Amino acid sequence: MKLKLVIGNKNYSSWSMRAWVALRAKNIDFDEVFIPLYTGEEDKNRILAFTPSGKVPALVDGDITVWDSLAIIEYVAERFPQAGLWPEDRARRAHARSISAEMHSGFPALRSECGMNIHRPVRAIKLSDEARANIARVQDIWTECRERYSKLGPFLFGDFGAADAMFAPVVHRFRTYAIAARPEVQAYMETMMALPAFQEWTRLALAETIIIEKFEIEATQ
Repeated sequence: MKLKLVIGNKNYSSWSMRAWVALRAKNIDFDEVFIPLYTGEEDKNRILAFTPSGKVPALVDGDITVWDSLAIIEYVAERFPQAGLWPEDRARRAHARSISAEMHSGFPALRSECGMNIHRPVRAIKLSDEARANIARVQDIWTECRERYSKLGPFLFGDFGAADAMFAPVVHRFRTYAIAARPEVQAYMETMMALPAFQEWTRLALAETIIIEKFEIEATQ
């Protein structure tokens, strides 16, 4: 039975992007179920029919349902070990899991002040000290990975993997909000933006016509 991935709006749903790009980039076949966000009780109930969390993404594999982007990536890595979502080397795998978990649980100011909105015109905004500290930490993470593993390939740990998927929406945030990036960070971002799965998500996001007003208002402040 083919996997089923339940996602929200590609333009806004950063958590959906993480799981979707991980699967697509590794050529793992799945059916996409799109449920628009913030449209009322009917669509909220459609999400609840898949996952009690009431949030996207959710992955359905037969009678197994997994929700939360990082949990989905971990499940897929176990289900399809040949895909190589995590590095084979134990030390690199520990490093990749650590920064993925940090992305999952951290950077609240960056998330709040620079919400993902792919169709937003590129423009810088005034950021808090907390958001600037989040941005510096992200750049430190990316820089360290590229310094340590660049000989293995162009992504954070050589080949594209789970950690890259977890940081994929941040690449869009840096681009959309015209965040100044170090040269090595800019090079990594260009690598990500050239990834076919990243480009496909972006193209489909830009083609969406559904507007979530609260996110548009936040993006202009």
